[in-house]
Amino acid sequence: MPRRTRILRWLIPALVAVAWLVIAGPLGSFSGKLGEVSENDSAAFLPDSAESTQVTELQRRFQTERALPVILLWESDDGALDPAALTEAQQRLDDAVGIAEDAGALKGEPSPVIPSEDGIAVQAVLPFDPDLGDALPEIIGELRDLPATDGATQYVTGPGAVFSDFAEGFSGIDGLLLLAAFGVVLLILLVVYRSPLLPLLVIGTAAMALVVSLAVAYFLAKQGWIDVNGQSQGIASILVVGAATDYGLLLVARYREELRREESKYTAMRVALKQSWEPILASGGTVVLGVLCLLFSDLGSNRGLGPISAVCIAFAMLAALTFLPALLVLLGRAAFWPFRPKFGEEHVHGRGWERISTSVGRRPGRYLLGSAGALVVLALFLPTFDSAGIPLSEGVRGGSESGEGQEVLARHYEAGAASPAVVITPADGWREVADAVAGTDGVAGVEPFTGDRPGGDPLEVDGLVRLEATLTDAPDSEAAQSTVSDLRTTVRDLDPDALVGGTSAQDLDTQETAARDLLVIVPLVLLVITVVLGLLLRAVVAPLLLVGTVALSTAATVGVAALAFEHLFDFPGSDPQVLLIGFVFLVALGIDYNIFLMTRAREESMRHGTKDGVLRTLAVTGGVITSAGLVLAATFGALTVLPLVILIQLGFLVGFGVLLDTFVVRTLLVPAAVRLVGDKVWWPSELAKGPTS
Repeated sequence: MPRRTRILRWLIPALVAVAWLVIAGPLGSFSGKLGEVSENDSAAFLPDSAESTQVTELQRRFQTERALPVILLWESDDGALDPAALTEAQQRLDDAVGIAEDAGALKGEPSPVIPSEDGIAVQAVLPFDPDLGDALPEIIGELRDLPATDGATQYVTGPGAVFSDFAEGFSGIDGLLLLAAFGVVLLILLVVYRSPLLPLLVIGTAAMALVVSLAVAYFLAKQGWIDVNGQSQGIASILVVGAATDYGLLLVARYREELRREESKYTAMRVALKQSWEPILASGGTVVLGVLCLLFSDLGSNRGLGPISAVCIAFAMLAALTFLPALLVLLGRAAFWPFRPKFGEEHVHGRGWERISTSVGRRPGRYLLGSAGALVVLALFLPTFDSAGIPLSEGVRGGSESGEGQEVLARHYEAGAASPAVVITPADGWREVADAVAGTDGVAGVEPFTGDRPGGDPLEVDGLVRLEATLTDAPDSEAAQSTVSDLRTTVRDLDPDALVGGTSAQDLDTQETAARDLLVIVPLVLLVITVVLGLLLRAVVAPLLLVGTVALSTAATVGVAALAFEHLFDFPGSDPQVLLIGFVFLVALGIDYNIFLMTRAREESMRHGTKDGVLRTLAVTGGVITSAGLVLAATFGALTVLPLVILIQLGFLVGFGVLLDTFVVRTLLVPAAVRLVGDKVWWPSELAKGPTS
């Protein structure tokens, strides 16, 4: 071999590896800044067509600024509060105002202390700037550090504190989440490879993909091209780690297989890449197209999740097909130490997978009916999945001070007093509208907005009047949303131009928009993935079969989640966004393993026929695909270390669904179905006529 060729063979991989390191190094600082451009205000993600968004715009005409109410609340430990306790509460309020003013947090005049009718509690409302961002939890923490009044328990609650407690669930999300994800992946890879070096190479590849993809996401968000929140940031981090590791596992398995057939490590890698790049690109491309379907969402949070997830998957593929091969070629067989694959050594598959393959081949009908029947039974529980939403105050696992404060507030006051529903109605006939609002169940009272004008006449702007309706229920509760829905029906019956907004209305619009997204995006994802599979496999029957099995698996997963969330975890419900995001990831990622299986099955079918080819494929790919499934399930399972119910639920949905796809759909259902259908599964391609050799 010419000396120049020998030099290029190691120089090119070395340059590729160094290029990744040089690029990823400076980008590391930018990837850590993604939280700085995150937007966690749910109202900011609503479409302009949402009624609550229209009301927010109209409110500005009344020269009032949007505020985030924070409530200081004291409840007596024993009987009514005495005058001394009320005086002390006023002093605490003055201290709180001082803290808020020093931080530039106030957006208006705070209320005086307001005793409850039963004399057991006293509250005060501070209007905070809703754009405080990361400073809000720090200020809320300072308020909570104020000493309580003698003989009373002190709470900092209200919408501002509830939002702060929820946002605090995202604090440290990068460190904690990635530590859990990388830790569990390292453990699994050490067990799978029994090598100290190879797991580090695979994890290093995932880390490279993570750093670059999050940096690119930061630049996109900084330019305002995508919306990012703490939730999408955490999901994207998990996604890139799991995907890069999965693609790495597939490449490593094929490389190790070729090292036993080829003496040259360079030839082995060339063959491994030739056989791996198509399923990796097809798998990643399917996920990219699937998550980009979220661009059709009306919620900005979902639309932002689509591009950031696509960016993560793209760099996961790129790293797995460039950085990891470069490292493997440079190290050669030493990467697998101490169990180095030897040239000419027979490749022995795991006996367990040989037995499973043989058993499926002997009784395909029994395995098909058994696995499909079990999935159908689990899917029957899908309609019981509660996707009516979770109150923000209950969105933190284990409860929060703001949530406890909301319960105390409801015992002594009208729970919605600090965050009233806002009704904008034409000035003609506003009294009739106000009377109708006051007579609606769930409304404690209604007052016209007078601005700085004395007397009870409302301020009229551009022929419109603003009414504020105090609700009897907490503003983030399902009951408050139901009241807003009734209010909208009531006021429209009197005047079609009347609109209802406010915090509860924003929550209601978010739920309704998410439900609409579910109806639009679910069939779109299924259609896109079916088309991609058709082009990849050059067939019609196989893609329909695969999509059908993954859809059934997804339905079964949601059925299991419905039972687990209610009876095992005792969650207060779920959110349509969890169902939508979970579905997109389950279908897009679940189809991955079928792609890995069927692309190899197509290769084997050309030589051995489909019925034998799929069984050979099951035996050959059983170990690597199962390892990949365990890794991906474990990475999404890392979401459960966070205190946020919505991410815990998503982690369970995707993690359990991936395991179901790995151990039931890909291992039993699909091979049994393909074994029964035979060569016709490749119709209308030439392969449907049988093997070519």
